[in-house]
Amino acid sequence: MKPGLFVSFEGIEGCGKTTQIELLDRLLATRVVPHLVTREPGGTAVGDGIRQILLDSETIGLTPAAELLLFYASRSQNLTERIRPARARGEVVLCDRFFDASVAYQGYGRGLPLDLIHSLTELVCAEDLPDLTILLDIHPEIGLSRARARNASRSRDEGRFEALDLEFYSRVRAGYLELAAREAGRFRVIAADRGILEVHRELCHLLEIEPVESEPRPEGQGVKRGSD
Repeated sequence: MKPGLFVSFEGIEGCGKTTQIELLDRLLATRVVPHLVTREPGGTAVGDGIRQILLDSETIGLTPAAELLLFYASRSQNLTERIRPARARGEVVLCDRFFDASVAYQGYGRGLPLDLIHSLTELVCAEDLPDLTILLDIHPEIGLSRARARNASRSRDEGRFEALDLEFYSRVRAGYLELAAREAGRFRVIAADRGILEVHRELCHLLEIEPVESEPRPEGQGVKRGSD
């Protein structure tokens, strides 16, 4: 893996992004590869505050435009405070969602103008495009079932998006697949409706690193079986 490599992970709820990033985090730490793991929304103190607003199911009445702008506010802080400095130090960056999520969710899902979203991306992200974007693709029925089961077991409420219907997630998934087809040089699509290690091995093959060879430990004892 080249120094400063920027990899973003995309997909609908329940696709397994968080689990796969945690496995890679553990693997890179074992191999002593300098790296940063971050997420959107979040990654900074400001971003985590925005995350609470965006994901809490008690947040009601938020307009699609306000939702979009909050995501980009979090993204700007994450880029400035964490991603750009890490890349300048030569660290590999693994980011749980980036600007493609705004195109898929607020563009294809919410119906906001794609030109508006692209303008915000140009303003906030400038030249900070991921070198590689991993799209973990899964059918919405399977993904939502996983995500809702996960959230039911959590003490912190982050289920605002999981409450949306299958029609919404079908639009989001279609948007992601269209983006992947349009930017085939950057995107790699991986079927996520398989075992954790099977997906992990395919990811490692793409990143040219040796995979872990054991199942993740039970939740609370190491890498979690999350399904973000």
